[in-house]
Amino acid sequence: MRAVEVARSSVVDAPREQVWARVVTAAGVAHEFGPVLTMRFPATLEGRSIADVPLGRPLGRAWIRLAGVLPVEFDDLVIVELEEPRFFRERSSLGSCRVWEHHRALEELPGGSTRVTDTLRAEPRALLPGPVVRAVVGALFSHRHRRLARAFGPAA
Repeated sequence: MRAVEVARSSVVDAPREQVWARVVTAAGVAHEFGPVLTMRFPATLEGRSIADVPLGRPLGRAWIRLAGVLPVEFDDLVIVELEEPRFFRERSSLGSCRVWEHHRALEELPGGSTRVTDTLRAEPRALLPGPVVRAVVGALFSHRHRRLARAFGPAA
C-alpha cells in the first residue's frame, strides 16, 4: 500500500510560545476540529498537554466524533518526538490507517507571527483507497488551519 502525504501551512498573528501553548492541549485540538467534529484525548492526558507526556509510549485511544456523539475514527496516540516550542511528531495508528505520522512545526517569524506547518503521512488500511484518504486528510487539515487562524487572527 502506498503512503499518502499531505502538508498544510499557515501564518497566524501570535508569538510561537502562545501558539504552542494552545496547539498541544486538548482544548486547542478540540477547537481546531470543531464545530462538527470533536476529538477527545485519552484519560492519560487529563489535565495535561502532549508536551508533558513520555515519548514513544502509547497514551491511549483518542476518539474523533461527529457532533460529539457518533465515533467516526480513532487515534491510538503516541508522541515520538517533541521539542518545545518548535515541533512535535506523532506516530500512531488510526482505524483508517495502519500508520499515521503527524509532524507539526511552529516557526517564529519576524514581527511576532508564527508559521504553523502540518506534514502528514498515512498508510491507509487495505479497504480504503489512498485518494480518499488524501482528500479527507487534506480537507480536515485545511479546516484545522482555518480554525487556528481564526483563533489568533491571520497574520497581516
